[in-house]
Amino acid sequence: MPLYIASLNSGSNGNCYYIGNGQEAVFIDAGISCRETERRMIRMGLPIGGVKAIFITHEHTDHTRGAEVLSRKYGIPVYITGATYHNSRLNLDPLMMYPFSAEIPLQIGSLRVNPFPKWHDASEPHSFTVSANGLTAGVFTDIGMACDHVTRHLGQCHAAFLEANYDERMLEIGRYPLYLKNRIRGAEGHLSNHQALDLFTSHRPPWMQLLVLSHLSAENNHPQMVHDLFSSHAGDIKIVVASRHQETEVYCILE
Repeated sequence: MPLYIASLNSGSNGNCYYIGNGQEAVFIDAGISCRETERRMIRMGLPIGGVKAIFITHEHTDHTRGAEVLSRKYGIPVYITGATYHNSRLNLDPLMMYPFSAEIPLQIGSLRVNPFPKWHDASEPHSFTVSANGLTAGVFTDIGMACDHVTRHLGQCHAAFLEANYDERMLEIGRYPLYLKNRIRGAEGHLSNHQALDLFTSHRPPWMQLLVLSHLSAENNHPQMVHDLFSSHAGDIKIVVASRHQETEVYCILE
């Protein structure tokens, strides 16, 4: 049975990633409104009733904005750490809120979701891989530096959403104030194009099929530039750039 993956939106205006196997699915983050999530799921031909859980990576609103309404309207459990919830603006039904711990997998139907910690300027940031039937997809965004957890989990993936947030020169000469530039390029900020490329080329497994470049900056990056950069190093791996304005197509990952 294949895995199906898609980005509903990716960027500082909202992040939501879909991973499923045709029977059940999960959202990694729910950072766009419930209404917009519904519209995009319809356009992709995906049933929102098939989404059995929402996993929250960290408390920033571009990752949590739609979680509360989606959970309440569709009865979707939200998996979130205590510190993340405490520092978020969410007001979840306690009966629909579930904690998780790093490196302790959770079973959502036939999907196995494995949380792992990462470096980012949030209270308790995590990322996730999702596995079923020998296939694994992972979400690797909002990362300041590639720690051992990140490199190890990327090395297991058949498909991955990988942050390529900014071009170093565009950030340097851009209009952002110095404190914000330093936050973005710091150890708890975001990955640059070349940091992401080094992570990809050094730790991708031979069975990887798809890389979705994600969380691009609107000010300090360009989709075609980052697509060209990665395509020249990708070999047979399909390279896609996720949009901050619309959903991707649904990609099928096969054994």
